Amino acid sequence: MKPADIINYRLYNQQIGETRLDKPEEVVNWMVAMQAQEYSMAKWAIGLRLKDTTETEVEKAYNEGLILRTHLMRPTWHFVSPEDIRWLTELSAPRIRQAMAYYERELNLDSKLFSKCSDIIGRSLEDGGHMTRNALSEELEKHNIKLDGLQMGHVMMNAETECLVTSGPREGKQFTYALFNSRAPQSKSLSKEEALYELGSRYFRSRGPATLKDFSVWSGLSITDAKKGESMLDTTVFAKTQVGDATYILHRETLDKVTELSSEKIQRDFLMPDYDEYGMSYIDRSAIYDPSKAPAGMSRDNPVFNRLIILDGVIEGGWKRILKGKSVLVETSPFKTLNKKQTSELEKMVKRFQKFSAHH
Repeated sequence: MKPADIINYRLYNQQIGETRLDKPEEVVNWMVAMQAQEYSMAKWAIGLRLKDTTETEVEKAYNEGLILRTHLMRPTWHFVSPEDIRWLTELSAPRIRQAMAYYERELNLDSKLFSKCSDIIGRSLEDGGHMTRNALSEELEKHNIKLDGLQMGHVMMNAETECLVTSGPREGKQFTYALFNSRAPQSKSLSKEEALYELGSRYFRSRGPATLKDFSVWSGLSITDAKKGESMLDTTVFAKTQVGDATYILHRETLDKVTELSSEKIQRDFLMPDYDEYGMSYIDRSAIYDPSKAPAGMSRDNPVFNRLIILDGVIEGGWKRILKGKSVLVETSPFKTLNKKQTSELEKMVKRFQKFSAHH
């Protein structure tokens, strides 16, 4: 397997090269969890994986609760499906609590205070209501609990890990919280073993070829738990292949697609949002990034935190979105002078993003 094959397989499995999905919520379900702290760009990450959708349609799916946004895994904001949110939260929660313990001590937050806050927040959101963080902060103040922004952030993250709250519909541009059980009533619990198997099989299905280390870092799981998840994979469904020192795991069905993937049909050129799963899913990004090509000032290790131009599956520049009145303009900065074909592809990529953004 050559770097070009790794790229083709990943583009196919991530639904970028050739999507088999129709709706925003199907993308989130397929990807299991999608990093979403940059909300407008996270919506584009969904749009990128569909043939023809608009930002308005993604926003509608979010407001209707077909897509939820919560803290998971590393932990950071992620889009998840209502069907998956409970077992993902329960699997992530112990590691998140461990990671947050030091900061909570520094901020004078303890389990007694969290419990008090959760009671008040739970009562405030009864009957299917939703409230902004500021409004919830005011509710706490009425009960003589005065918290600064940082403390309030930790209180809300704690409430998320308890499966008490999750994202509600937006109020204008403001995010809100709603009760977990009202937004994800069908969400199921899984045993830890089942959850590790579910996460492992869906990660390698949607992101392979990937290594065990990629999976461990992406999921925030300890290497022991990641290994457990990987060891349960069905070997008739998943294959292992060696590239240099690394062992890659991917779905066997992808290997059968090799002829189609090497054809002209696969989409290899696109404007990638910052924190997109095409970059964030892997700790080893050498298949898509050559640091020697990048201009001074661009991160040598973590370019995927930026908005990037992807040509032929690899990072070839950066881009910016500029809002001018009702128009969405795109400023591109390729690393090198592009040939005629690449220039034409870049123009198409820009138009595609503008079409996605136009109705919002």
